[in-house]
Amino acid sequence: MPRQKGHFMHTHTDAHPHEQPTSSMPRPSEPDPRLPRLAESAGFIEYMGTGWATPDRTPVTVPGVAGAAAAHRQRLSAVSAGSTIVVLAGRAPVRANDTYYDFRPDSDFFWLTGCSAEDAVVVMTPVSGGHDATLYVPAPAYPGEAGFFADAAHGELWVGSAPGMPEWSAALDIETKPLSQLAAALRGASEVLLAGNTVAAPRELAEFPVSVPLRRTLAELRMIKDAWELAELRRAVDDSVDGFAAVAREIPNAIAFGGERWLQGTFDRYARTVGNGPGYSTIVGSGAHAPILHWVRCDGPVLPDAALLLDMGVEARSFYTADVTRTLPASGTFSTAQRAVHDLVEASHRAGLAAVGPGRQFSDFHTASLEVIARGLHDWGLLPVSVDEALSAEGQQHRRYIVCGIGHHLGLDVHDCAQSSYEAYQGAPMAPGMVLTVEPGLYFHAWDETVPPELRGIGVRIEDDILVTDSGSDILSDALPIDASGLEQWMRALA
Repeated sequence: MPRQKGHFMHTHTDAHPHEQPTSSMPRPSEPDPRLPRLAESAGFIEYMGTGWATPDRTPVTVPGVAGAAAAHRQRLSAVSAGSTIVVLAGRAPVRANDTYYDFRPDSDFFWLTGCSAEDAVVVMTPVSGGHDATLYVPAPAYPGEAGFFADAAHGELWVGSAPGMPEWSAALDIETKPLSQLAAALRGASEVLLAGNTVAAPRELAEFPVSVPLRRTLAELRMIKDAWELAELRRAVDDSVDGFAAVAREIPNAIAFGGERWLQGTFDRYARTVGNGPGYSTIVGSGAHAPILHWVRCDGPVLPDAALLLDMGVEARSFYTADVTRTLPASGTFSTAQRAVHDLVEASHRAGLAAVGPGRQFSDFHTASLEVIARGLHDWGLLPVSVDEALSAEGQQHRRYIVCGIGHHLGLDVHDCAQSSYEAYQGAPMAPGMVLTVEPGLYFHAWDETVPPELRGIGVRIEDDILVTDSGSDILSDALPIDASGLEQWMRALA
């Protein structure tokens, strides 16, 4: 919740602001320039404590989240017996001075609780047979308390109806206590494992370092999505596909006056309407901006004859996010050079998709996609060595045009499970319940003199979100075409 300073009324007179009193005019009595401190005004405090009805303080939660979070805690408990586990929600970072970015809870914390309260903490205390969980949240300030009108972070007059401990407990089916009782909960704990967003962590946790093993364990547990998580991811992907359509319809306006900002704003507004917002900084790159991997500035024009790279994902209100990329011809039709690049990336993408499945190594789809890229670049005469030399560990010359990876886990974070060990992530086989992205591309920068002029300034990426199933895979984002002709037809149908 953004925190703002209070606003005060200023005294004034009827005189013109630049008119100065003269010696012949009676001088008015000078008002006391010091405004009264409301927290010290007995009359104000007494009056502010009366006449308030009780608002609906039910927390805004996602259906099914309480049961999913309880199951997640059981999974963690099963591999962390005997340890006290503490995970923090965190606090919104400062944007400038006394204004803050919107708060988004730490992913591990939300996975374990379903709670979106800032500064909240969950403690899992070891007991016979597992753990007991308690959620600690900052106490809100209600009418009758000075904080009601004086605390911009927790005062209900500032932030609106504020759930208290009973409301959080009922909504999430977890014991909930004031954050002020956290110290007592940790007193006497023999081993405390700490994780989550520890920025501005409560002072009671100062003596406990962040537990790397706990962060790794949580990341690796989150690799396998349950049915509730998969439903949320499907929702995020479906909404993202609709968001792509909304953006494509606005391309003429972006060409005429709005540029990349217009398209970025279109998707971000749509994502905020149907979900929590964009799951990451929306990428809209036209022309020479398309090869820039993380072009989040989105401050250039949309050129009518250029390829337009769109990397966008809706974050659902459960905080699960999609991550989809398509490259569209702004004119509606790919040029000969643009289509050639797109066709090669499509071939690479299809090879990667075919290599996703249970029991296959995570590296398989990387290898399959990059081999197609290397062979295509060699056929175009863009490699200074043979395909075999380029694909060797000592070569990798083809990676000049695709220095990023080919995919990653997806879930509560766009690059999900990033704290996992190499053995559990890149070095592991894929398993049912994993959700991955496959995203090959080719990025020919406008100033890259190793490529012919007609290819410079062309960037193409195709990215889909894929569920690994028992028998193969399910492309969650397959409502969007991946071939050049299919994309052109899709754009015409939107007009």
